[in-house]
Amino acid sequence: MSEPTAKYSITMPRDIAEAATARSGPSGLSAYVAAAVARQIDRDNLNELIAVAEAQHGPVTDEEIQALRDQLHQARQQQTQGGADAV
Repeated sequence: MSEPTAKYSITMPRDIAEAATARSGPSGLSAYVAAAVARQIDRDNLNELIAVAEAQHGPVTDEEIQALRDQLHQARQQQTQGGADAV
């Protein structure tokens, strides 16, 4: 069963509203906007967690980020190769 809903009136630039309407598909504009807002809330929550972690442990360096990206890239390559090179 889905969450209860309420009706709201929002204002947004016409071009954004038109683009959202064009992309909303069969679920409609309300569902499209609700999904976009939910994603933004997730991003805001993640940014808050990052701020807390950086306050406690210091910022993550560009080198650390790149090393993790490299690890992720290698793991994806191994997965697409059927794990033939997995250690």
